[in-house]
Amino acid sequence: MSELILDGHKLSAHKERVEALLNGERVAPITIDCALTRRCSYNCVYCYGKLQENDEKRMTKDVIFRFLDDAAEIGVKAISFVSDGESTCSPHLYDAILRGRENGLDMALGTNGYLLKDERLSDILPALTYLRFNISAGQPERYAKIHGCSDNCFEKIINTVKLCVKIKKEKALDVTIGLQMVLLPELADQIIPLTKLGRDIGVDYLVIKHCSDDESGSLGVDYERYVDCIDILKEAEGYSDDKYLVRAKWSKILSKGKRDYEQCYGPPLIMQFSGSGLVAPCGMLFNNKYNKYHIGNIADTSFKELWKGKRYWEVLDLIASDKFNAKTMCGSLCLQHKVNECLWNIKHNNLVLKEHIGAPPMHKNFI
Repeated sequence: MSELILDGHKLSAHKERVEALLNGERVAPITIDCALTRRCSYNCVYCYGKLQENDEKRMTKDVIFRFLDDAAEIGVKAISFVSDGESTCSPHLYDAILRGRENGLDMALGTNGYLLKDERLSDILPALTYLRFNISAGQPERYAKIHGCSDNCFEKIINTVKLCVKIKKEKALDVTIGLQMVLLPELADQIIPLTKLGRDIGVDYLVIKHCSDDESGSLGVDYERYVDCIDILKEAEGYSDDKYLVRAKWSKILSKGKRDYEQCYGPPLIMQFSGSGLVAPCGMLFNNKYNKYHIGNIADTSFKELWKGKRYWEVLDLIASDKFNAKTMCGSLCLQHKVNECLWNIKHNNLVLKEHIGAPPMHKNFI
């Protein structure tokens, strides 16, 4: 598990595509994060999805399959069903995971787990590179309050995670099973209970990440208070051993929500789609008020057509130009943040991206 990168990027494993992008070539994304719906069964206190309202289209099985076929055809390497909706709310989730894997794509799922069907786990776990449960509390009462769900949800989730671990061991699967905590400073009391719970259940890792906010601070995240969590986060990381990895995303947690770069160069390599089918450079630009950055919708137009079209590259060129400033026009520390940092330093600070030597990093196509 020490080879699992939880606070960084994996661009060195894709040096050829990075160089092609920097040379002005139109490349396919390496990774696409997307959801199959905008619906969710929870109402988490830190939900960024509430800030991403856009016109919902119908993500039918045909639309989803066409997208997965297009992605494989143009050279996308990995699809993670992680975005602004809970993909277990879609009746097509299980078929979509299997279709993507059949197409040669690395597939992943991030979920609160409540609607995940235990009887389908044996079908999808062999097809997944990773399965990540979004869980921000290790105690039932706090879990219900933080996630805005009923009191009985916690027990169901934990039993499902345990079953995943059991199936993985019995079938000797390569899938990585992890937990992710979205940390608000006021949730620090749950860091150690969740750390111990992950160890006792037998998952592969627990990652503790910052909470993103929009440019207006709509969620009220106090980034100055993260410094108060340093000692307890270090204590949590001390529970790591050769079978269980606990990592805080230090680079974001201690950044005070600030960026060191201005333009956004990462989306051509790692894009996000809304659960509505909307194609935009990143999740922070899903809201209808950012429609100048919207490229199209895969329910209306195939992804392959969008990718080949003029609008796709106009938008990506715009956010990479001096007409866009990520420091003032974006929310705090997006999915593309570490990739943006690297590409900015290559273009502006003479960073040389060295080719990865040796065994590839885990989950290398989820950059």
